[in-house]
Amino acid sequence: MPANAAQAADPAPAHRPGGRTLGIACIVASALAFGAMAILARIAYADGVDIPTLLALRFAIAAACLVAIARVRNVTLPRGRDLAAVTALGGAGYGGQAATFFIALTLAPAGLVALLLYLHPALVALLAALFLREPMTAVKLAALGVALAGMTLTVAPALAASGAQAYPRLPIGIAFGLAAAAIYSVYIVAGTRLTERIAPLALSTVVVASAAVVFVVAAVVNGPVFPRSLAGWAAITGIALVSTVAAITLFFAGLARIGPTQASTLSTIEPVFTVALAAGFLGERIGAIQAAGGALILAAVVILARSSRDPART
Repeated sequence: MPANAAQAADPAPAHRPGGRTLGIACIVASALAFGAMAILARIAYADGVDIPTLLALRFAIAAACLVAIARVRNVTLPRGRDLAAVTALGGAGYGGQAATFFIALTLAPAGLVALLLYLHPALVALLAALFLREPMTAVKLAALGVALAGMTLTVAPALAASGAQAYPRLPIGIAFGLAAAAIYSVYIVAGTRLTERIAPLALSTVVVASAAVVFVVAAVVNGPVFPRSLAGWAAITGIALVSTVAAITLFFAGLARIGPTQASTLSTIEPVFTVALAAGFLGERIGAIQAAGGALILAAVVILARSSRDPART
């Protein structure tokens, strides 16, 4: 997922170069890059790395790259109160979402965790109605109902089989997956006002750098546990460069060309990629009922994206 999905408040795509086809290709590539993160994380875990070290390396490498890109593009970073707000948003918000998501990956199937994370657009619509005074239309209420039904179908079969040897602590993993979606939703709503006055690249750079500081400190205090082989290091490097820097950069490139509604709709293929990669590389399988639940969750995202009349709020 992009460092801030609320950054979709972008100028109209008609004024950006490159064309619709290139924009679609960028969004699909971004979704594939984000979708690979769960699989790469499982590879890193298998190589012995712990969660604080993995996240410290991920965000530190990504922050260094984003700072370099920001300097090359002469992007002005926020200052004063805005800097303090974005720093808190990155350390507590994005950091909290990343921690719960990666913990969930150690306790539940990667495909299931990816599908649960995509409950966040429905939760954002609810929180925006409560705290940003956005209208809760009949279409949004319907989307919330569809998302809730999808979550039930996705989670219920997994809980029924929670005694399976592969994931003996599956209910806890599902709880962390839901927490990741909830924290990400709060993070997006809290960051909405900041996106109105801070450039997307500047915001992403400070958010990622703030998360890096949090997890580097956590890794040092806990005692870093590094990968044992080249495969583990390659997985972590892939998470930082492919699933963070490249994914965010491609998302914004596509966003500028096709606009927020189409970009957010196309991004729903991200968990589909995760499920497919998990099946191909980790041997995970999603049952028919869970697949139907996942389809309902993604359908709710599409409904919310298409129903938004204000592109800045998509």
